[in-house]
Amino acid sequence: MRKNKSAIKRTLQSEKRRLRNSHVKSTMKTKIKRALVAIEKKDQGQVETLFRDAVASIDKASTKGVVHKNNAARKVSRLSRKLHKSQQAKA
Repeated sequence: MRKNKSAIKRTLQSEKRRLRNSHVKSTMKTKIKRALVAIEKKDQGQVETLFRDAVASIDKASTKGVVHKNNAARKVSRLSRKLHKSQQAKA
């Protein structure tokens, strides 16, 4: 166990951050999965809102530093490509 005051504080801070980061990342993944399921079902009413919600969650995780900005951009790009492809197939 840590002995000096600064090491104890650092340990507590990193634990708080770890919990916060895992929550943000888990929420992001859940929203992405919901959007993908809606795209697969071709549920046009929900697709737009779930897609916007997923993109907002990805951007928030990137801003907070939970995921790298290029990783976030790649996730958004892949999600939007699937959305666009499903809309093209419908038309």
